[in-house]
Amino acid sequence: MMNYKNWIKGTVVLGAGFLLAACGNDQETETDAATSEETTLRIGASNVPHAEILEFVTPKLEEEGITLEIERYNDYVIPNVALEEGDIDANYFQHGPFFEDAIAENHYDFVNAGGIHIEPIAAYSDRHESLEDLQEGAKILVSSNAPDYGRVLAILEEADLITVADGVDLTTASFDDIAENPLDLQFEYEYDPALMPTLLENDEGDVVFINSNFAVDHDLNPLEDSLAIESSSSPYANIIAVRSEDADNPAIANLIEALRSDETQDFILETWKGSVVPVTE
Repeated sequence: MMNYKNWIKGTVVLGAGFLLAACGNDQETETDAATSEETTLRIGASNVPHAEILEFVTPKLEEEGITLEIERYNDYVIPNVALEEGDIDANYFQHGPFFEDAIAENHYDFVNAGGIHIEPIAAYSDRHESLEDLQEGAKILVSSNAPDYGRVLAILEEADLITVADGVDLTTASFDDIAENPLDLQFEYEYDPALMPTLLENDEGDVVFINSNFAVDHDLNPLEDSLAIESSSSPYANIIAVRSEDADNPAIANLIEALRSDETQDFILETWKGSVVPVTE
């Protein structure tokens, strides 16, 4: 004869087992749903090459459940303001020294999530075939972007046109750090970076220094059209900037991985033929 106490006990245990299994299945379902839930990253970028590189990795990120919303800017100030105010989740337009300078000046709570590429700055002219052709008092036009001053000085020093004072860190250098200027080159550096190609078109100076993103946006090939171009050993990598609170955001990590992938590096080299150079760290 069946022992009813044992039967009741067994029924309770079995029921509890089904309940736990059901709860476990619910938890797994919730976890799966959370894992498969799509994430949207709003990222501000310059038109060329930044936005185009982001467009290239968009399909790959979509496969991982990450949707990129790309906000295009033709400005060096607004993208950081938009990031600070939460209008975007990240930006991709600035190099490391510019980023550090912006933080020091505006007290942004940002972090550098990783370098992606270098855009060499280059010297252009419609008046001269070479920097060696420059005459005394030649006018050199540079943008108002102070972190680029050292890049310009490095190119001119390499061409034996100037000498920078000993011990000066070029990443923080200014034109006041020129120790020798035998041709008495005249520097003007109050122009908006986006206007530099227009100054070249209007023949406003003997030499115009233009960042590659603005150059290629105006159909200039930095490798073929410039008089001189920045060395590939430049420390001025363009970076992904995020708010500090998003430093460990997995979606940002996936974005960096996609931007540094072999496929993306090949795309950068094939598209811009060396005027934009990928970095891997």
